[in-house]
Amino acid sequence: MASPTTSPGPQGDTDPDDARVGRRRFLTYLVAAPTLTLATKLSFDTLVPDTAEAVVPTLPQPAEILDLGDVLTLSCAPTSGMLLLEVTTDGRVRLQLPRAEVGQGINTAVAMLVAEELDLPLDKVEVVLSDARSELLFNQLTGGSNTLRSLYDPVRSAAATARARMVSAASAQWNVPAARLSTRDGLVHSPDGRKASYGVLAGPAARADLPAAAVQPKAESAHTLVGTPTSRKDALAMVTGKQVYTLDLDIPGAMPVMVRRPPTINGTVKKVNNEAAVRAMPGIIDLAVVQTGVAVMAETFGQALDGKNALDVTWNAGTVDGENNASITKKLQAAALPFVVPPLLTQYVDGEFDFAFVSHAPMESNSAVADVREDSATIWAGLKSPIVAKQTIAQELGLPENKVTVHVIQGGGSFGRRLFFDAALEAAHISKAMKKPVRLMWSRIDDMRHGRARAASHHKIRATFALGQVLTFEHRVASVETDWGHGLGEILTAFAAKLPVGGNLSFAQTVFLLTVKSPYNYGVTTQLLNEVPLKFHTSAWRSVYSANTRGAEEIMADEIAAKLGKDPLEFRREFIKEPRQKAVLDKVAELGEWGKKMPKGFAQGIAVHGEYKSYTACLVEMDARDPKNPRVTKATIAVDVGKPVNPRGLQSQMLGGLTDAISTTLTAGLHIDKGLPLEGSYSQFHYARQKNAPMDVNVFVMPANGSEIGGAGELGLPAPVGAIANAYARATGIKPRSFPINFPVDFDPFPR
Repeated sequence: MASPTTSPGPQGDTDPDDARVGRRRFLTYLVAAPTLTLATKLSFDTLVPDTAEAVVPTLPQPAEILDLGDVLTLSCAPTSGMLLLEVTTDGRVRLQLPRAEVGQGINTAVAMLVAEELDLPLDKVEVVLSDARSELLFNQLTGGSNTLRSLYDPVRSAAATARARMVSAASAQWNVPAARLSTRDGLVHSPDGRKASYGVLAGPAARADLPAAAVQPKAESAHTLVGTPTSRKDALAMVTGKQVYTLDLDIPGAMPVMVRRPPTINGTVKKVNNEAAVRAMPGIIDLAVVQTGVAVMAETFGQALDGKNALDVTWNAGTVDGENNASITKKLQAAALPFVVPPLLTQYVDGEFDFAFVSHAPMESNSAVADVREDSATIWAGLKSPIVAKQTIAQELGLPENKVTVHVIQGGGSFGRRLFFDAALEAAHISKAMKKPVRLMWSRIDDMRHGRARAASHHKIRATFALGQVLTFEHRVASVETDWGHGLGEILTAFAAKLPVGGNLSFAQTVFLLTVKSPYNYGVTTQLLNEVPLKFHTSAWRSVYSANTRGAEEIMADEIAAKLGKDPLEFRREFIKEPRQKAVLDKVAELGEWGKKMPKGFAQGIAVHGEYKSYTACLVEMDARDPKNPRVTKATIAVDVGKPVNPRGLQSQMLGGLTDAISTTLTAGLHIDKGLPLEGSYSQFHYARQKNAPMDVNVFVMPANGSEIGGAGELGLPAPVGAIANAYARATGIKPRSFPINFPVDFDPFPR
């Protein structure tokens, strides 16, 4: 491309605007003309002014216009009025929640919304998980920090409608205008002292001929429960072992089953060499070959485990048998898309980062119960996409969808794992093959090695700067392919016309652009994803692409600040775009005492993140006197979700994100060897223990500020990733580039 040229005027007759390159004009040249880039570099020092201008603004990114949570909320809108809420004759209220409770606390938060609108004590509200309901279309997927964002108004409206009908029923009975009646503590009150319980009014309120009453949810300013820190309704049951999970269900005839799995990912059975011998073992009831391995049914799980371990199987090859961490990293580095801006024009900072595979590792390993008959099937499992599970199971069993019942059971953790329904599908196939109900349990080794994992990724970042300002920021992500085959694809396909990105963009790139955004005015900013189609078992892990992408960007923020001679906090304050983002940053700086003196080997780190209409900042203190055993000793977090329904639950979400960040930034990852993770237990997958967690943590929840409600589940991870890495760099002088930072194979792997 030829550089534009102009003829110089007479000497001394120079337009002042020609004597300098304005920042906007400069950026236009930079992007449009690579040949001009070199020419500008040659005379840059003489063309730019001596003083810096204001920060170079960054145009809105797709996720700032419409994020993934917005898309999910839009997909829920057509069926948002189909919530099932029941008022019983004993005055209790029961809501069927079309989402999955997996430890994030949504049962309690939703119950708070119901209790608030109905003026009912919280202990009289029961939230149960709804069976798979095909008529809800896209409104039963749990993910994308979307539960409260999408259900906040519909749940309040449903409860307000129930309250209005109670008032109408009392109005009709007492011949008192509804406007003169009030509700309190599960009772409708009349000015003359009469009162009636919801239980008594439940029948009359259900009459079809009841006059319609005006329905209006309470003004948020009138809330007395919502916004108040509240303990989880299921906390006592969980800590005393009374909480019912899938394998606690007493399903008649369902016997324990475990599966012998291949020595590599996606291998299949070629031949079972000792079937008769295993069938003769104590307690063994049945064996069946299925697509995923060899299933063994026994009288106890211990006997099923013995049977599966005794199997001698010849296996067909898997899909990634020759891969290991080194080969995967090499492929990812080669797949990273190139930068647009060459480092010729001005000063720049480059960084490259590698993130390992990470197991979801929920406390409850994969499990399901299935009872498949000739003409029907019933499934019980912890499921975050139950409609797609129901449809897929029906299709693979050759049954009509209305002959398959899928019960959603509370899960013992997920972090994205239970978006996939592989245990439910596998249990259904085993039950069909054995012609018996089955109680399937994956071992911890199975869950670590053959379960889902966050995909490994490689990151290249380049920032150019001059005169104290960042001019361009490019981030190129290469990732092992993330599997999205759990129902989110159907939602995005249905709403493709409404997306700010689309066309020929890949599905993964669309998800990436709807979730990842930079909080800074970095001039021309581009963030791009390229995926490598390696067929591992992957899934969205907490914060999906943002954990690594934004974590790496927060590391770079510190390094850019250092190049510009700026303090990391002041650099962020200067460049942040969103006032709410700056407010949480200022709060953690205040509460965490940013900049205080610390002994040698100790340091602070700070970082920010915004996602799904919410904002957070994190400041950590680290003891890294031993760089091989660093420890976060203190953490301060501020979080703004617009409207905090349950601040205590929100604090728990942020604590969970901090713990995940400590784990995956410092010690927890998966080593791939010959197509299989070496890790097979918590003793090998080095997730943070109590000794690794800070005793001093302060999570400050910003008060409601009139903004729309934001998401929280994904929010709490990326900022601590950056803050921890930055503290490590400041404490040790070592710039971390590979995560987890300390990642040895310090264990003897289990047999394959």
